[in-house]
Amino acid sequence: MSDTPHEADPDAPSTGTGYTVVGGGAIGGTLAFALARAGHPVRVIDTDPAHVEAIRARGLTVARGEHRESVRVEAATPDGFDGPLHRVLLAVKAQATGAALGWIAPRLAEDGYVVSVQNGFNEELIAGRIGAARTVAAFVNIFADVIEPGVVLDGGAGALVIGEPGGAPVSERVRRLVADLRSWGPAEASANVEGYLWAKAGFGAMLAATALADAPMADLIDRHAPAMEALTAEVFDVADALDITLEAFDAFEPDAYRRGAAPAARRDSTARLTAWLRTQAKDRSGIWRDLAVRHRPVEVTTHYADVFEQAARHGVATPVLRAVLAGLSELEGAPELMSEDRLDALDRLAAAPAEQPEPADRAVPAEQPEPADRAVHADLTAAVPPGLDGAAAEAVRAWLAEHQEDMVADLAAYTSQESASDDRAALEATLAWLRGWLDTSLGTPAAEETLPREETGDILVRRYPATGTTTPEDTRPVLLLGHYDTVWSTGTLARWPFRRDGDLITGPGVFDMKAGLVQAVWALRALDALGLPRPACTLMLNGDEETGSLTSRDAIVAEALESRAALVFEAAADGAVKTARKGVGLFTVTVTGTEAHAGLDPAAGASAVEELAHQILRLCALRDPGAGTSLNVGVIEGGTRSNVTAGRALARLDVRVATDAERRRIGAALAALRPVDPRTSIEVTGDWNRPVFERTEGVARLAGLARGCAALLGHELRETSVGGASDGNFVVAAGVPVLDGIGAVGSGAHARSEHTTVSGLVERAALTATVLTSLAHR
Repeated sequence: MSDTPHEADPDAPSTGTGYTVVGGGAIGGTLAFALARAGHPVRVIDTDPAHVEAIRARGLTVARGEHRESVRVEAATPDGFDGPLHRVLLAVKAQATGAALGWIAPRLAEDGYVVSVQNGFNEELIAGRIGAARTVAAFVNIFADVIEPGVVLDGGAGALVIGEPGGAPVSERVRRLVADLRSWGPAEASANVEGYLWAKAGFGAMLAATALADAPMADLIDRHAPAMEALTAEVFDVADALDITLEAFDAFEPDAYRRGAAPAARRDSTARLTAWLRTQAKDRSGIWRDLAVRHRPVEVTTHYADVFEQAARHGVATPVLRAVLAGLSELEGAPELMSEDRLDALDRLAAAPAEQPEPADRAVPAEQPEPADRAVHADLTAAVPPGLDGAAAEAVRAWLAEHQEDMVADLAAYTSQESASDDRAALEATLAWLRGWLDTSLGTPAAEETLPREETGDILVRRYPATGTTTPEDTRPVLLLGHYDTVWSTGTLARWPFRRDGDLITGPGVFDMKAGLVQAVWALRALDALGLPRPACTLMLNGDEETGSLTSRDAIVAEALESRAALVFEAAADGAVKTARKGVGLFTVTVTGTEAHAGLDPAAGASAVEELAHQILRLCALRDPGAGTSLNVGVIEGGTRSNVTAGRALARLDVRVATDAERRRIGAALAALRPVDPRTSIEVTGDWNRPVFERTEGVARLAGLARGCAALLGHELRETSVGGASDGNFVVAAGVPVLDGIGAVGSGAHARSEHTTVSGLVERAALTATVLTSLAHR
């Protein structure tokens, strides 16, 4: 076991000015280690301060079993290095590509280039930002994981292929890159990187499906051949429509999984693949690790965006692949719901008759009608929002960047106001502080209402008139919706105060959702300071969102019905806005039986516990991962003593559904529960806490508008669906378009890892401002 870092020899042979690895995680850390160990100067840029500090202190370490080896490399967070950059290996998660390019582009030398050593299809995005001539394509199949700050677990050898984008011939720079990267392993050059990427998309679909359960990849692929074969066939149908020549790699033979391939050849290929997977030190996918260990959103939804887009364009159905992604979205924040039942459902879906492909811009089953939206003009899908240009967008961003320290100060002051959902006095004090802060920041509103609530926080409604000379066709206000309660108990601040460390901000409630309100207020301030128009805005803050919005729901819906659209300042999902959320049902199933002495008179009793066990099996059969429906029996209570036949038992359920049709199905099934033992009785209480938030046409238009604004601000904006609910669910169900998740950038909601970023405050406030000024023109 070696823990002594090797120093890079500056006199060792090198083919250039060294390498900058942006994203020092599994892939980036593995390649950075190999290059540095071979003597190449290497710099690692990573947004995780703990990872960077560990590399600085102890070197970049690779673990292979019990053996650890370290090398010295430079390491910095993005705000700690200002360039220039020459040869960049881009190894961030696919969904972070746009943000990373925003940092790279102004620092990249004219003769520099970026190599996309990432999962998914990212070259087109990179070329669009820095030019095709400075973009290098790559295919990577490295099995590795970050297991602690500064330490990467080597999961076994894989494949690495480098080439010019667009299938251009292998160039001299590609040959030099391959020569250097062979310090890691069997790197190759190819003029068909695209063929490898599409083959990996098929293989990756298998691995993504295995993350639905907590078991080794190889075992799940063996046991669920129908689902695995259907997944790869769907992806390769799209590749065939694009006339892609698929390339084999490692132990994966894509031609065996094409539609119409011989079953025997497919079985033999699967046997070889699973045998190879069992030789790898890493037996579960990185997707599984993101869900089960890191508790963060998965990047796989970004990987398959191009697949779905091309599938819709060419009329290729992808029902099994869509079901996998829906299931993974459901598991984000709820890894305890992993189950092989989900793969059984995929097997059944794979055996079902083929479906028609879904349109690319929908996230609901094609057979389900969408509710009609209130009026929002069709030109919301325009790439460049009317009334906004690059100069105006840049002016907004620059003004907010100048005031970022003021934004941080406001967030620090707001975080110091503890506002636990169950502390009525603390909520009252926080609301009083908010009124004073809002007066100072935005001036006196045109109107203000306080809607009192007896047991929860009061609701604050402030109305601000439109500004500017535009006369929009729709003069109704835009609803700016947020909550000021948090899950953090009073007294948490004494143990965990607000803290800023460089770009990172931590503290109770900073991510969910105090930063969101700070960003909304500063967005309005920016528009006023720059003289840019904005529509009439209604700011609505409730104090019971974290407990289900039971006392504020009706007021939210009433206000939404008077609004043209709503922006919900809940936190982003790894930077993405949320355009679909599941409906949530909270139910209790109570069984009543007859008590008796279990030893003296066992036949006289009717066990409520036994009956409940029967009912739980029925309830679990209602799950349908393919349709996005989960049902969790989270709490069971019953009986009094072991020698007494249980006279009462209950189960508390959490049900989540992606469509209203599933909500109706589950509701009907719960109502139809009947006892197996006729001597017992069943009662179902509870209700749907929040309706389904479906990606309606109006929601899609608002997301399109936001994407256009983000593009003018220099970054890519993704959208996603999530299993959690928000007050936006009520608004969408009322027929009003919603843009949700426009709040804080960061992660860790409801956990001590909760954090946001200074750069995110500026980025999201600028996005909010540009969306609002665009709405003022329509």
